[in-house]
Amino acid sequence: MEIKKEEELKELAEKLKKMPYSEFVEIVKNLTEEEILLVSRTIGYPVFIRLCMGELAHTIPILQDGAAAIIVDENGRILLQSRADRNKWGLPGGCQEAGESFEEVVIREIKEETNLDVKEEDLEFICTISGKSRKNSYSTGDIVYNNTALYCIRRYSGELKWNSESKEMRFFEDDNLPENQNDPDLIECYKTWAKSKKI
Repeated sequence: MEIKKEEELKELAEKLKKMPYSEFVEIVKNLTEEEILLVSRTIGYPVFIRLCMGELAHTIPILQDGAAAIIVDENGRILLQSRADRNKWGLPGGCQEAGESFEEVVIREIKEETNLDVKEEDLEFICTISGKSRKNSYSTGDIVYNNTALYCIRRYSGELKWNSESKEMRFFEDDNLPENQNDPDLIECYKTWAKSKKI
């Protein structure tokens, strides 16, 4: 099976999620590396990896790399999103697609989730957070350990809007954050970093 056009690959990506595993294997085996990368970006790289695991997909914890943003307004408040998939407030951010740098991830995710535009030169790297504090369980049964590159953004442009991943977005004072947080470890890292920088 030879797939060339980008639109065909995007259509294939949707079909792959629903087809029997044996058929999935035969199709993926006949794709080029470039085609596999495009399909995985369309589905989402972690989801694509799960599909490749077949019946073991929801049994094995996976490592998932990504980036998150501490977006700070002119009053020093932090932007949080009330996530649609769980009753928690979290930071804008998401998973790394194959071939992306962490800078590209955080810029893309900020645009997708908040509609704000950020330039790479305005990213301030805070640290990378990994380990047990980054363990997440999902309604699908998936267990994921998120390795997260954290950035501070104080310069951005555009009008704040959110997509279907969020119920609401709001800026909070860092000493008056909601209790039901999705990313308390990331926010604590930011507070320590900001104190050292005297921000």
